[in-house]
Amino acid sequence: MTKILVLNPNSTESMTDGMVSAIKSAGLDKVVDIDQYTAPSSAPKSINNDQDIQASEASVIGDMRNKLSNGTIDASSYDAILVACYSVHTLVDSLAGLLPTHAITGIFEASVSTAQLLLRPHSDQKWGIVTTGKFWEEHLTHGVKSFLGQDAASDNQLFAGVFSTGLNASDFHHVPQEEVTARLKSASKKLLQTGDVRCVVMGCGGMAGLERVIRDTATEVYGKERARRIFVVDGVKAGVLQLEQTVQSKRIFG
Repeated sequence: MTKILVLNPNSTESMTDGMVSAIKSAGLDKVVDIDQYTAPSSAPKSINNDQDIQASEASVIGDMRNKLSNGTIDASSYDAILVACYSVHTLVDSLAGLLPTHAITGIFEASVSTAQLLLRPHSDQKWGIVTTGKFWEEHLTHGVKSFLGQDAASDNQLFAGVFSTGLNASDFHHVPQEEVTARLKSASKKLLQTGDVRCVVMGCGGMAGLERVIRDTATEVYGKERARRIFVVDGVKAGVLQLEQTVQSKRIFG
């Protein structure tokens, strides 16, 4: 069985627990063996901008180097690592340098790949991202273009864009549920109103378990029949599935 380390680069353990619970609720723990890691207290509690990304990378890489050297973490016991922060996180590259034989991806990269696979080929169907704060609209838009090999000025007609709730990742665990629901519905509605959106990506690990809010919003915007055909992608689940396939592909094609 493929063993995956789900690595949360912020220091909020409840967010790690929430993401692992989402993996288990989907039954993925029957397909892969999951272990979890939360960044040390020196890392930000929530990653909300470029500075937080850099600070979390420094904290995690330092901690991982120490634990690998003293044997607290045995790298050989893992086949893959999932960087569970919805961003173009520099940890994906730095961990690949530290552990070159492991399959490593981030939940952002995995969700983009998954969204592309779920759309009907050669169609006008669109996909887009609902995320947390305003900062992520530009950051993730550039990230999508970079991941797909497009320059900054290129226009992707199938990518509907990034729409923010105005919340931080940690807010999904602390802000009253009524406000979380209202903010997520508003962002989802703006995305769905851009055209024939068939795939909505949840652009935050803290959104795990909130798929129903997006589906209910799709029913309001598109009607029940059309809304049934919407895919709602959780990047954490997408990452686990992609890493399991990547590990198998490396074994078969390597």
